[in-house]
Amino acid sequence: MSSTSLSRLLQLASPMLPVGAYSYSQGLEWAIDSGEVIDIESSKQWIGDVLSIYYANFELPVLLRLYKAWQQMDGPLIHYWDEYYQAGRDSSEALAETRQMAYSLLRLQRDLATWPPQIVLLSGSLQQPAFPTIYSVSALCWEIALDDMLHAYAWSFLENQVSAVMKTVPLGQVAGQRILSELAMTLPALVDQAIQLPDDDIQNFCPALSIAGCRHETQYSRLFRS
Repeated sequence: MSSTSLSRLLQLASPMLPVGAYSYSQGLEWAIDSGEVIDIESSKQWIGDVLSIYYANFELPVLLRLYKAWQQMDGPLIHYWDEYYQAGRDSSEALAETRQMAYSLLRLQRDLATWPPQIVLLSGSLQQPAFPTIYSVSALCWEIALDDMLHAYAWSFLENQVSAVMKTVPLGQVAGQRILSELAMTLPALVDQAIQLPDDDIQNFCPALSIAGCRHETQYSRLFRS
């Protein structure tokens, strides 16, 4: 990886990326409120399960296919995988989350003006795209390799979830770093699994995550938007 690509990768994975990721817990807040997540071990178990069950089998494989579709400048294929991903967001908050984050990242990219004209034109054909759709083309235009993009995407989720449990359980900074250290070691294998997954095996089946997302929509008191 070139120094420029590395810098862009760090920029894309940074918590400072102005897409509002910090305001979402992706159902984790409900898991904490319900008593499913109460300490460092249960936090690590919940986050690790979401990574291995949901991210490795749905988020990352779809992100990979969107990246390749942008490489080919294949408009119908980009639309297909964008719609496929959005259909897999099985709560209203989850769907609103991915669209809002995509809107924010797309607006940022238009302000930065780093995309070639043909990408700008093709992106304009998307109505309310999903976050992975815009994330993948951002990585492509910034010359970030496919496997590095997948790793960064999974890392950003992990970091955001650890931040959420630190604020809400709550956990201290050392506990948060322990979760990060242990689960970060699983990411290379998850990325490899996602790369090798055939189209027919992509699935978003993760019942506890779906229930948490739906229950969070009517949670009485909350800090996060999902």
